[in-house]
Amino acid sequence: MTDRLYFRQLLSGRDFAQDDPIAAQMVNFVYLIGDRETREALIVDPAYKVKELVALAHDDGMELVGALGTHYHPDHLGGDMMGHSLEGVRELLDLQEMKLHVQREESPWVKRVTGVSDTDMTLHDSGDRLTVGEIDITLIHTPGHTPGSQCFLVDNRLIAGDTLFLQGCGRTDLPGGDPKALYYSLTQKLAKVPDDATLFPGHLYSPESSASMKATRQGNHVFRPQSEDEWLQLFGS
Repeated sequence: MTDRLYFRQLLSGRDFAQDDPIAAQMVNFVYLIGDRETREALIVDPAYKVKELVALAHDDGMELVGALGTHYHPDHLGGDMMGHSLEGVRELLDLQEMKLHVQREESPWVKRVTGVSDTDMTLHDSGDRLTVGEIDITLIHTPGHTPGSQCFLVDNRLIAGDTLFLQGCGRTDLPGGDPKALYYSLTQKLAKVPDDATLFPGHLYSPESSASMKATRQGNHVFRPQSEDEWLQLFGS
């Protein structure tokens, strides 16, 4: 299905929202996943300038039919952050009808922060699969950064949100964070992702925008501890 896969990584402040200083500062990635034959696409973590994101998809001949949320934080799905109101999924759903796909544990947080309703969301459990056209996407529940953080595996590409970066991982000192859960997510939940898969993170926190899981496991310091206790001593605060 690789020939049919439509996949774009878009950087806030560069590829869209170029006039938004918060978008440039936060360096969020938004992803478009779709089927080139059916021209249907899903958007991952729409924020900042949703009309621009819709236009970018349209320019590629793709129609957005749904949204995926890695987690509830406003820089990923919109809402109030540091005294600023960020556009996000609420504005996207006002533009056109579609569902936001989130993990079940994340739904109350998403509603509270973004203002979407129960009927706006489709709730999922870990291991659920979505299709856009004929493209399969596996949803992996990876709690720790937030209760319902999730990653998406499509065509040996892992979209990890803030669960895992090329260097480091998501914070656990924000509301809903759980360092023990994140240790389990990194060492157990993501263990099923093969070394030759490519990691696509939620932010540009390193010189490169993607890397193989093998290189990430070898070079990322979050994988160096040999036990939960050791990991918590380094990353538990």
